[in-house]
Amino acid sequence: MEWISGVAGGLVLILVLRSILRTLVVPRGLYSVLVYRLWSTLRKLLCLTARGGDYRAIDRAETWLAPLMLIGMLAAWLGGAFLGFGMLLYALSPLSWDTAFREAGSSLFTLGFASGARLRLSALDFVAAATGPVVIALQIAYLPTLYAAYNRRELEVTLLQSRAGEPAWGPEILARQWLVDTEVALPQLYRDWERLAADMGESHATYPVLLAFRSPRPYRSWLVGLIAVMDAAALQLALAPSTAPAEARLVLRAGFTALRDIAVSVRATFDADPPPDAPIDLTYGEFEAAVAMLEKTGFRAERGTEEAWPHFHGWRVNYEAVAYELCRRCDAVPALWTGGRDFPSEPIPPMRPVDRQPDGGEPEVPSGHG
Repeated sequence: MEWISGVAGGLVLILVLRSILRTLVVPRGLYSVLVYRLWSTLRKLLCLTARGGDYRAIDRAETWLAPLMLIGMLAAWLGGAFLGFGMLLYALSPLSWDTAFREAGSSLFTLGFASGARLRLSALDFVAAATGPVVIALQIAYLPTLYAAYNRRELEVTLLQSRAGEPAWGPEILARQWLVDTEVALPQLYRDWERLAADMGESHATYPVLLAFRSPRPYRSWLVGLIAVMDAAALQLALAPSTAPAEARLVLRAGFTALRDIAVSVRATFDADPPPDAPIDLTYGEFEAAVAMLEKTGFRAERGTEEAWPHFHGWRVNYEAVAYELCRRCDAVPALWTGGRDFPSEPIPPMRPVDRQPDGGEPEVPSGHG
């Protein structure tokens, strides 16, 4: 019995150490079973509390997902270490089960109430005493890194709101720029989101718990925002290739590279090299309606809708499937052109400011989402 306990305790400690190193220490997007299972379990439980509700109920419930994951990871690591050290102490000494676990808890949490003249257990007690504070210190050091990445992300998502509406939508970005003659600002927008995409690809793949951090406003989402910027760039390249800025191609490349890096870290499957004519979920009718809306704003297309469709299709096939899968897993706001969700939902069009001119009260941007 003792040797079984010793082997089992050693394996538990190895698994705990492996999970801590993969999650907190190794600067690479390594898959962590603990993080993924905790995310999946807590997500399902929180969604049950919002059963039958609309998206806002889901969003309110999942506001607690990230903090619960952080607490859950710490509790799982400390609980695993407590179990492992308790089993080892039982295997390496004549202590009873309750005494062994009492000593493990005393050492792990540096309480010091269980002590004795057991010299051959001192080394194990010292290791246990070091483990507890080290795990807690690593978790504390982990939080500033997470919140720094979160703040960088949410700053750009907030800035996008005036350009893309809430929730963000690619055609809306182009429409608003042409309505107010600010299309010259698009290259800078693409540059900002190219850098942000690279940042998110690195940070969210390395620390997947960031996927659980939701935006402060329910209709904002970093993932929906990235899809919107990529759709705007793809639309501009498809409809007006000679006047589209070079930054449009760069943000598309950075965007789908980031999405794929994140997908790899959470083991979401996708086609790494889809053919340009591979099927996509977005329909030609939806594309046609968006182009018609753009034409009402003064956007000058060089290609007709039918001619532009294969080019837009060829861009979108690179990121649509992986973007939809991440939106589903993250329960992102069900914006236009972002796929389905695990909860009943209808696509939500962007909220648009009202034109306060004396003759109107019409939406500032013509409707084009069907």
